[in-house]
Amino acid sequence: MKSKMLLVLALAAVALVSPFSVRASLGGDMTSVRDDQAKLQGTLRSTSNNSYNVHEIQAASGVVLREYVSSSGKVFGVAWQGPSNPDLRQVLGAYYDQYVQAVRTQRAQRRGRGPLLIEQPGLVVETAGHMRALMGRAYIPQNMPAGVRAEEIR
Repeated sequence: MKSKMLLVLALAAVALVSPFSVRASLGGDMTSVRDDQAKLQGTLRSTSNNSYNVHEIQAASGVVLREYVSSSGKVFGVAWQGPSNPDLRQVLGAYYDQYVQAVRTQRAQRRGRGPLLIEQPGLVVETAGHMRALMGRAYIPQNMPAGVRAEEIR
């Protein structure tokens, strides 16, 4: 009985942790693409390149999310556009806290509004736009396949 209870507790702990790691889009895998499609309730269209695949999710809300997946199966970049931003916690996954901290630091140092550019060794995030026309992209420079340029993430 005691061993069954320990097993149930262990499975519950894994269940609590797993949704957060599985949902991590940036740095995640194909599972995260399907999770994002479900969350956005959108249609998925995939295209292939020599060194990566692009999975584009078109949501009914008008948001378009593109996830760039390397041949090793990891999401190295994401880009979005639409009338609103997607859930950035979902899209940036494990990189979300780093993004929030960088935004706070940058806002404290700058005046006014305008495009946001965060360039850190392990994360680059760019956002721009205005009401009902927002866009952005994020990528992990060291995870980009050889020969892929940042400009390809759009």
